[in-house]
Amino acid sequence: MTVLHSERRPSSVLGIRVATNLVSFLIWSAGALHLLVASANFFAPRKLHYGENLRKVSPIVRDVFIVQNIYIVLVQVTFALLCFLFAPELAGASLLGRFLSGFLALFWGLRVLLQLFFYNAEVKKEHTVFNLLFLACDLYLFAVFIVAIWAGVR
Repeated sequence: MTVLHSERRPSSVLGIRVATNLVSFLIWSAGALHLLVASANFFAPRKLHYGENLRKVSPIVRDVFIVQNIYIVLVQVTFALLCFLFAPELAGASLLGRFLSGFLALFWGLRVLLQLFFYNAEVKKEHTVFNLLFLACDLYLFAVFIVAIWAGVR
């Protein structure tokens, strides 16, 4: 009986290791996706005519908009670095990692709702491919961090 128990144990440990590696891989892929989303902020100004639109607003609104866009890129790059450097923690190895995965799931889940229900329907229709790509990215990121939370609770 002891032999059977010890024979079963390595397979369950291996199963946990495989699951952890899979979740870590998903988190690393989420890191790459964060960088892709961050890079979109370098193409958005031309695609969405930022210059033309910002000329219509007061200087302070323009300045706040520019600063917020810079911070969005910094946050996205930071999310990517968290995914690349701390994937095992985000996959449930620590309480702080599970908390951050929960925050990221909430962040991207809210982003899905904003993409679906807040953004202007005419603009989404005009840029259908980008709208669907961002929605797919947001859904994937939401799902990855939900999986990471679930993996950490097991």
